[in-house]
Amino acid sequence: MEKVKVFISWADKNFSGSYSDNVPGGVAFTAKTIDEMRRKAQTTLDLHMQGYVADGEAPQWYTNHDYELEFCYMDATSVLQSCSDAITLSAIAKVTGINQRQLSHYANGTNTPRPQQQQRIIEGIHAIGRRLLTI
Repeated sequence: MEKVKVFISWADKNFSGSYSDNVPGGVAFTAKTIDEMRRKAQTTLDLHMQGYVADGEAPQWYTNHDYELEFCYMDATSVLQSCSDAITLSAIAKVTGINQRQLSHYANGTNTPRPQQQQRIIEGIHAIGRRLLTI
């Protein structure tokens, strides 16, 4: 099974997406919400690959439907924006110990966290998710 990575970033009040190198040609797309981004990732791939299929040049993994999309968040802003409708910055601050004001700067893209800080944010969101799953 081929993994097609969808790289997600936050760019000027929109999510932006692109694919890994195993997708031929350059493709970029945008969406207002993370749910729309996930839907657009598949439909954009299908539209992009139509020409390759018609020319007989589509990768075998695509023609055989032997692939899955893997979503990769490229920055803290896209991570925080993707869960902003489900988890408050206050909840993330409480779990991670990161100041809510600082999290707001990360969410708005005005500051960029160090890699360790970004990992704390992701682990905090996962901890919230695990806790919710116990209900």
